Amino acid sequence: MSPHLPFPAERIAVVSITRHGIALAGHVVAALPGARLFAPEKFAAEAEAAAPGASTCYAGKTADQIPILLSNFDGIVAIVSLGAMVRLLAPHLGKKESDPGVVVIDEAGRFVIPMLSGHLGGANALAGVIAGALDATAVLTTASDARQTLAVDLLGRELGWAFEASHDEIVRASAAMVNDEPVALVQEAGSPDWWRRHANGRSGPLPANLHPFSRLEDVDIARFGAVLWISHRPLPPELANRLAGKCVIYRPPVAA
Repeated sequence: MSPHLPFPAERIAVVSITRHGIALAGHVVAALPGARLFAPEKFAAEAEAAAPGASTCYAGKTADQIPILLSNFDGIVAIVSLGAMVRLLAPHLGKKESDPGVVVIDEAGRFVIPMLSGHLGGANALAGVIAGALDATAVLTTASDARQTLAVDLLGRELGWAFEASHDEIVRASAAMVNDEPVALVQEAGSPDWWRRHANGRSGPLPANLHPFSRLEDVDIARFGAVLWISHRPLPPELANRLAGKCVIYRPPVAA
């Protein structure tokens, strides 16, 4: 897997439904060795020329292919209009924790837009890789990426950290970050070099509303809209009630 891709290129489907789009799709597949091009049967010759040995052509409607692609790939790159992809995907959407990352590209290859599962599904990271390969602009609309602040659901992902939190806790902590509420970040384990690698890299300082601590017991919990706790320890029972609903726990790998 490329260090920049959120999943192996073999798990990426590139879809195009027009002759000019298929030519562009060939450049995308070339930039993602292992990815596969899907196109309508009537463009079989063009698809094979664009992605030799890496194309699959289908009969019938593109809409019928969508549930198959969603089930079999972790990432979908569509050279299809954003509106058309919204209509194609809408009947098949599940939830953000399980939907694959979906990216759309305009036929001119100018803009790469993550449209589904930007964070957990890896669409933002995939868009960044493709934009770099095509010399295009990645259009990131997720608030944390637009403002270059911390993405709660991606903290430590590049370092193999897992997180423990409910959907509501992730939403609450994410809202606190992007709305500039005070957020405590307690790091008791793991590499301290996570900000530079965070969400494809952050070059600026830590967000001003993020307050670092080295021990959970030092946090005045009532002062903070959320607490991000990086640790190998179990949650202290005496703090469980006070942290309920506002704490996201991150678990770095334990060294062997």
